[in-house]
Amino acid sequence: MRKKIFLAILLVISILFAIDFVMRQPGTLEVGDTIPAFTLKDQYNKDISIDRYRGKQPIVIYFYPKDDTPGCTKEACTFRDAFEVFTDLGVKVIGISADDVASHKKFSEKYNLPFTLLADTKKKVRKLFGVPSNFLGLLPGRVTYVINKNGIITYIFNSQFNAEKHITEAIAILKENKE
Repeated sequence: MRKKIFLAILLVISILFAIDFVMRQPGTLEVGDTIPAFTLKDQYNKDISIDRYRGKQPIVIYFYPKDDTPGCTKEACTFRDAFEVFTDLGVKVIGISADDVASHKKFSEKYNLPFTLLADTKKKVRKLFGVPSNFLGLLPGRVTYVINKNGIITYIFNSQFNAEKHITEAIAILKENKE
């Protein structure tokens, strides 16, 4: 009986790992890669091209699951509270989720977010970056990319549940690279 239970558990774990492997995005960007060109609408319905910043200043792009949810709100408000640090370092902060422009505008106004939120409603940019999904593909991933002024990824932080650490990690690497 114990052997059957053990084999059943082993089978379930194997299936979960297989599903997780299949759900990972092909072409995942890595440190040292150049970010792809893209244009999305911001919370004010303006087209924002990433090329507007490439060659001019470092960028922190953070992908998050959904506006106005507990973890995403905590992350956005932590970016907001540290915004002056990013500004002092000359860094552009951009949040991206699949929410639409109206949702981003409401979210931005509700929490006084001073940075750009981009609406990736078709998840094209998320796929370009290869941002993984979590929980068998049911929950969009939470990943932060630190990008130098030339558009090269210098650091990636991926943590679904440690939302606030995305900010501390980004600041630490930006300060380290500035010196």
